[in-house]
Amino acid sequence: MFAGIDEVDWASMEHAYGPADDVPALLRGLASPDPAARESALDGMYGAVHHQGDVYACTLACIPFLFELVVDPGVQDRGSVVELLTSIGGIDLDEDDEDEMDEDEIEGAANYAMAAAAVTAGAGVFCELIADEDPGVRLAAPLALATLHSRPVHVLDLLRERLPVEPVEEVRLALAEAAGRVALRHRPLAGRAADWLSRLAAEAYAPGLRLAALAQLARCAPDALPGDVVAMVSGLLRELRSGPPEPERAGPEASAGEGPVERAAAPTLVGQLRALSAEEAAGRGAPWAADLLRTLHVGLDDRVEERTALLADQLRSPDPWQRIDAVRMSSGLIRAWRGSYEELVRLVGAQLTDPEPRLSEAASHVLEELFSLAAPAADALAARVAAEPGAWVRQWASGPPGLGSAVKALARLGDVRVLPALAAALEQPEVPHDVGFAIGYLGEAAAPLAGTLRRRLGEVGLDEGAYDRAAPLLAGLTALRAGEAAPEVLRVLRGAPEYRGEWLRTAALRALDAFGPAARGAAPELRALIRRPGTAAATEAAEALWSVEGDAEAVLPVLLEGLRAEREHDCRAAAAALGRLGGAASVAVPRLRALLAHDELWLRVDAAIALWEISGRTGESVPVLLAAWERNRHVRVRVADCLARMGLPGAGADAAQVVRAELLSVRRHNAMDGGYGSHDTYEDEKLLALCRRALGTDRGKGTTS
Repeated sequence: MFAGIDEVDWASMEHAYGPADDVPALLRGLASPDPAARESALDGMYGAVHHQGDVYACTLACIPFLFELVVDPGVQDRGSVVELLTSIGGIDLDEDDEDEMDEDEIEGAANYAMAAAAVTAGAGVFCELIADEDPGVRLAAPLALATLHSRPVHVLDLLRERLPVEPVEEVRLALAEAAGRVALRHRPLAGRAADWLSRLAAEAYAPGLRLAALAQLARCAPDALPGDVVAMVSGLLRELRSGPPEPERAGPEASAGEGPVERAAAPTLVGQLRALSAEEAAGRGAPWAADLLRTLHVGLDDRVEERTALLADQLRSPDPWQRIDAVRMSSGLIRAWRGSYEELVRLVGAQLTDPEPRLSEAASHVLEELFSLAAPAADALAARVAAEPGAWVRQWASGPPGLGSAVKALARLGDVRVLPALAAALEQPEVPHDVGFAIGYLGEAAAPLAGTLRRRLGEVGLDEGAYDRAAPLLAGLTALRAGEAAPEVLRVLRGAPEYRGEWLRTAALRALDAFGPAARGAAPELRALIRRPGTAAATEAAEALWSVEGDAEAVLPVLLEGLRAEREHDCRAAAAALGRLGGAASVAVPRLRALLAHDELWLRVDAAIALWEISGRTGESVPVLLAAWERNRHVRVRVADCLARMGLPGAGADAAQVVRAELLSVRRHNAMDGGYGSHDTYEDEKLLALCRRALGTDRGKGTTS
């Protein structure tokens, strides 16, 4: 084995961490009889030689030796090597990728192409490995064939022939997954693959295989799914719960006596099986079921009612692991798709009392991100908060403390039952960093907390740590518009230290702005700050002064100068402030009109909104707002807020059409593939509410020109 390996000039090549002269040792490590040495070598291959999917010259040089490993029955853990070869040779680049490449990326693409050609040229060995004695090899071989073999019809035939004689359930699932992969990669074969998968789903096979077949149908041929797919899946899950445990497992532990390998997450069944922690895998009767259900949900896509019904059934399962999976998948569904989720949310809330801590914790985190949509679980959240005062505040090894997820979820509902928890949090030696935002969702109901906020702010030392200690308190006072705290806020404004002083002054100025005339005593300080026009502090001080005294003559020169600021953020702040002045800022119209053609989209939007707020005329502003709406989905909430205030009769027919189209969309406007933000659902629900408000009003602020 490894004939000629020392003749390769490894030292002249590089991988992710420098010279590739250590690659021969890694390759030999893959053949070691020592499980720890094999695992270390495999980590090295993924970490350096195939780092994050990259293909280097040394990666290409490894391919012949990797093939030597997979065909040698004396090598243990060959399934992992098959997976590595599949990853190296299975990267597809579409035309869009190729069009946007720079010189280095072009070189990388050439390596990908050479890797695909080299691995595909040797893919015939996988045809033999599909019947290998090692179940771990048999688990990895089907996907390798589906991804790399140049004769997909032959691959489908092999998969069908192997299934009846394959004894290991997980390998049978991999055979079904490979059929789905063939159908996705070779669309003319989708019908043929779907026919086979449909038979597997309908005939008297084991429930796991039938579930796998349904999941792959959802991926490659969703129209071929049976009409009663939810009932079928629910029945299969019940069978899995009541059936005997699997007698034999595939994977590295089957052939080498090791635990599951944890490495970079993979979207395949094989990858999910290896990524499960040992603790979680040990607690599951069918550790692959969750991945099959995720695949099914992705395939069902916008069929929200069916997905909701399926998750609701899972959440009623006696199996805590099925409920944990359902809680996690419920979060993904609600975050990406609009729908009627009252019953689903109620069932998630019911998990808060479960004795399995991972389940109750997962449920509280999901509810935290739902904001108003968590209302059906309000009583469950209140009970959880009341029962666990020790969880009101979470302490972290690094960073400031934060509110517990159940407390935040209840506060985001505006539920007064959270007040004892927030009051206790304000008495902590270090106030949680997010307590001010939580208070903001309660509005006037949180007024009893104003005295404590004021007292704690007065106790803040104005040293380098002042911002971290004062910011949560200022946020709470701002939300409550607690003008009686103006002296304490003014103390912070005057004594802000150099470190993070600008941030602290901004927070203090926003509080004074919210206090309005109740902060009249701060007017001299605000007038002093506006004497430095063109700065962010001057604009913020001008806004606060307008709220406190309503003196347009004093603040207009500062805000007009702010429109000329070098930083676009400062220009945007000035435009927004001018809009608050309304007709009193009419002198700013020419400058705002000029900004409608600015390169920065957000600045164009802010200028258009301010122009309408000042002039009351929609003719120039609405086209800019609608163009931004189409170009950048993240601007839609701001635009919709303006349209709602305008009223659609004033905004015009084009605006009405855009708003109606948004309300008809099932996909959330900010849904992303592969990522999300903690406020995504909140922002989308806010957009929907604004769109409905816009449609419900019959009054426009001004005239159309």
